[in-house]
Amino acid sequence: MSAAAGLWRQALQRLRRQRMSVAAALLLATIMLACLLLPLLSPYDYFTPHFELLSRGPMLAGGHILGTDPLGRDLLLRVMWGCRISLAVGVAASLVSVLIGVSWGATAGYVGGATDALMMRAVDILYSVPFVPFVIVLTVLFGRELWLIFLAIGAVSWLDIARIVRGETLSLKQREFIEAARVSGVRGAAMIARHIVPNLIGIVIIYATLAIPTVILFEAFLSFLGLGVQSPLASLGSLVADGTSEMQSHPHLLIVPALFLAAIIYCFNYLGDGLRDALDPRDR
Repeated sequence: MSAAAGLWRQALQRLRRQRMSVAAALLLATIMLACLLLPLLSPYDYFTPHFELLSRGPMLAGGHILGTDPLGRDLLLRVMWGCRISLAVGVAASLVSVLIGVSWGATAGYVGGATDALMMRAVDILYSVPFVPFVIVLTVLFGRELWLIFLAIGAVSWLDIARIVRGETLSLKQREFIEAARVSGVRGAAMIARHIVPNLIGIVIIYATLAIPTVILFEAFLSFLGLGVQSPLASLGSLVADGTSEMQSHPHLLIVPALFLAAIIYCFNYLGDGLRDALDPRDR
């Protein structure tokens, strides 16, 4: 067994000992499995109105376990589709931010000097741009397609990981194995790809796990404002927005999507904390 495989096995063993993180991972896996399978098994779809079933409460008749929305659509099915959209946005936008942030931060930290200063001043300038209005402008100018929401959120959420990666790279490039690789003739992009980035995987995984709930909350905020996912599609944010207008007469329209949103955020945060303790056991 290689040394790297041994370290990953030890990290997995430490993670298994953290019961709350394991429970969060199992709950998150259950929600993901449900949002994939239930829409396939349901006799209903997420977009066809049924005007004879407007805003009904939970009922077993007809299979509407969580009731229906103001257009008579099955709420459980709508929530499952909302989980799909919210999770897809969170994962895809976090992946975009990780790719940009790791590339930017590793390059700045490894090259150093004037290049490092210039690249990090660019990060400082982007930090000064109001985050929410910038994404709103992008969605208004270029439309509200789902892929654009992925790109817009991911393109402005990479600044934190860029700074983290740059700091770790500054530390890594002073290590003996980097000096040995440099003496053997490894330079530039090859050094970053083969020796710097692989040693940042633990930090990147932790950041991505903690970034996903942040992105999901931000997408929920955009959808709550009416700038995110457009009907008939639904995210958990748009479902919460729809539920607020009916919260007095039909509270289940707000409570159900809000509970699923809170559960997903909770699971990712607990899982991120567990991964941090498992991958970096120092001072634990």
